[in-house]
Amino acid sequence: MAKVLDGITVIEQGTFITGPAAGMLLGDLGADVIKVEQPETGDPFRAFKGGLYSPHYQTYNRNKRSIELNVKDADDAALFDELIRGADVYIQNFRPGAAERMGAGPERLRELNPRLVYCAISGFGQTGPAAGRPAYDTVAQAASGFLNLLVNPANPRVVGPAIADALTGFYAAYGILGALVERARTGVGRVVEVSMLEAMCHFNLDAFTHFFAQGEIMDPYSRPRVSQSYALACADGKRIALHMSSPEKFWRGLAEAMERPDILADARFATREGRIANQEALIEILGGVFAGRTRDEWCRRLAAHDVPHAPMYDTAEALHDPQALHMQLEVQATHPTLGPWRTVRSPVSFDGERPTDVTPPPLLGEHNTQIRAELERARATTSEKDAS
Repeated sequence: MAKVLDGITVIEQGTFITGPAAGMLLGDLGADVIKVEQPETGDPFRAFKGGLYSPHYQTYNRNKRSIELNVKDADDAALFDELIRGADVYIQNFRPGAAERMGAGPERLRELNPRLVYCAISGFGQTGPAAGRPAYDTVAQAASGFLNLLVNPANPRVVGPAIADALTGFYAAYGILGALVERARTGVGRVVEVSMLEAMCHFNLDAFTHFFAQGEIMDPYSRPRVSQSYALACADGKRIALHMSSPEKFWRGLAEAMERPDILADARFATREGRIANQEALIEILGGVFAGRTRDEWCRRLAAHDVPHAPMYDTAEALHDPQALHMQLEVQATHPTLGPWRTVRSPVSFDGERPTDVTPPPLLGEHNTQIRAELERARATTSEKDAS
């Protein structure tokens, strides 16, 4: 595996998703990510059925090492400072002010190490009227206007995975990488700040741009209407997705695959504008047609006519698709005590080399002895240099 961040040390004092997600992304690129955790309990996301290795925790904590440190203890606080002196990046996702109370604020840590890239992740930003409010995924989705594009107005309930949490981690890693590139020129680190509100507003840029440019407030069906996207049930109860976009050739291919050229002769569906305006009627017609064949049959027909489509897989199916198998998306590793472990690899390849090597998420404090020994060796080396 190409480790483009080999030699970069990241100290992650993150909990739940945003901070750990940022650390994982850097670890996927080869950084040495040291997760600093509270003794005995660790990252609260660990807790699961009486144990400390939940699926939630596993999702965002591969390619890391774990050390338990209680920074309120003088000896542990000194070890934490040693880690910071030798680090390139520090990540935390506490509420504003919490890091300072722990002795981990940006001014103090960058005084210890001026080259340090310090990343502070928050819910609503470091200042302002909402800065101190608690924020979780759904809160950020709602505050950014994004949740309004997901919730069915006829049955308003929250759907889908933790998009805001994961995306904020991506934006944090993006900012950290930019700061590391600049540091290569200047020799000085930066304080990188990102909030869940900022991340989700930026991710929701399409909706804001439509509002700025046209005064249009998008709803959950705005994009599917324009993109001409469909989710259709087949004869076997399985579903298939179509994204027809604007090229007429795709609609001609769909009509041929369905053996229904009459659909495009209908004045309501003869043009892109007509299909957008009459999508509800088109959904009803397509639904009736697709209910007549199995999903596999439709996939063969649509592929033969070059129609943009995919089976609507569930989690158990997706990684068994021939293309997913070819891309080696599922990778495996063996934890030294827990045994075989599976995950989905990083999507980024370098020079055609897929990143199939992965280290399972660490147990709480799994690397206590190893990391402490490394710090001891570093102290000894420094003492020898000072003596000479």
